[in-house]
Amino acid sequence: MSHENASEVRDLSLISMAASAVQSYEPIRWADLGLKNGIDIGSFRLRYYSLAYLAGIMLGYWHLSRMIRSPGAPLAQRHADDLFFYCTLGIILGGRLGYATFYTGGDTGIPSLWTRPSELLSLWHGGMSFHGGLIGVILAMAWVSWRGQLNFLRVADYIAVCVPFGMLFGRIANFINGELWGRVVASPVPWAMIFPDAPDQLPRHPSQLYEAGLEGLLMIVIMLSLYWLTRARFRPGLLVGVFTAGIGAARFTVEFFREPDAQLAEFARSTGLSMGQWLTIPLIALGIGLVVRAMLRPALGSAQRAAASSAVEG
Repeated sequence: MSHENASEVRDLSLISMAASAVQSYEPIRWADLGLKNGIDIGSFRLRYYSLAYLAGIMLGYWHLSRMIRSPGAPLAQRHADDLFFYCTLGIILGGRLGYATFYTGGDTGIPSLWTRPSELLSLWHGGMSFHGGLIGVILAMAWVSWRGQLNFLRVADYIAVCVPFGMLFGRIANFINGELWGRVVASPVPWAMIFPDAPDQLPRHPSQLYEAGLEGLLMIVIMLSLYWLTRARFRPGLLVGVFTAGIGAARFTVEFFREPDAQLAEFARSTGLSMGQWLTIPLIALGIGLVVRAMLRPALGSAQRAAASSAVEG
């Protein structure tokens, strides 16, 4: 049996099991939750997705401003203000460029970035890439670090602590919008949902909430604990390494439950992994490398503390 035929048989088997599950229990219907994708202000609708980006950026800026008031901060408030501006641009432009490059193309397989560049400005059509936004933020940090003569790795450590706020709000907004739903459930689970725009109307994993929990809430707990309860900030690269490996591992895991983009479904079947997983593997490797590097080097100020201790003992 060919790989393609095996994939079709597997998909049909999943659909059959999901149909049987519907008969044995009643899944949650997303439409019954009474959610809508924004707030109506007259004839204008303020979308929750936009509010999620705004909330994540503002909360991250507020927390960064608190962090730089603690001992050992590698930047001042004016640098935080610059990072707020340039990282916002990096998130929007990088996220949009990344989506156009990696996640569009349809049957042609050619990214729309190269065929219809004017669509990049059509933000109202949706479509943002995490990996593209990450590249945009890295470039923004590099620019601010170079202009302000700051240590790039330490700036990255501080920004990494703040990023999970935006991840949490963004994934919750995806759920509220009823978009980016998960795969059809292989066995009954009480939280399986039927999303109104899904063509087969079968119960699926609410993978947006899985992402909110792993990429958002869990990473918030890990990063805040490392920063405020340990001396991780004094090991350049440790915080950003933990974030990079953690967010990569979380995304790789959730992709097993997330429905691949329609235009990339065949790519996922033929390679065995989704586009998101392939793009995430280098992140995990990079994060582990940064953690190992940080732990093998002495912490900032350790030489001074050792000298002071020797002087006291002498």
